[in-house]
Amino acid sequence: MLPVALLVAFLVVPIVEIYVILQVGHLIGGWPTVALLIAESLLGAWIVRREGRRAWRALTATFQKGGLPDRELVNAALVLVGGVLLLTPGFVTDIAGFLFVLPFTRPAVRWLLSAYIARRVRVAQSRTTGTFEGLGGFPGTRARRGPREGSEDGTAGTDPRVVRGEVVEEDRDPR
Repeated sequence: MLPVALLVAFLVVPIVEIYVILQVGHLIGGWPTVALLIAESLLGAWIVRREGRRAWRALTATFQKGGLPDRELVNAALVLVGGVLLLTPGFVTDIAGFLFVLPFTRPAVRWLLSAYIARRVRVAQSRTTGTFEGLGGFPGTRARRGPREGSEDGTAGTDPRVVRGEVVEEDRDPR
């Protein structure tokens, strides 16, 4: 089932778009509103094409240098999402699409998106760390454990990757 936010977005965004289109139509007239929507779509398609090529060139150049294309991938994703928003008819989605696509607004959107994701990751980690703390946490994290029972100096057995045991040789068949 769809998350509630996605369901609300699919219901609210079209209603808001229709309302804004009707308000602009009352303000400037029906045909000028349609002409403005078509002009926005054409301008958006041209900008998406130009910025998409630019993002693709930056992505391939980073791959050829052997670097990690984190910023380039985010830019390409923002151009893609912005293009979809610009192709959706309406003024509100066009504004959001232009914010995602234009080269001078994309860094701000990228920064806001990374701050949002970082906050969500911190919240998720704080929820799961408490849940899995008794199991030693996640791989790559240090477990918060005291000395294990049976260690003479209190240091043996603190590394969760070390398994203490005894090597036993199997009896081999003389055949």
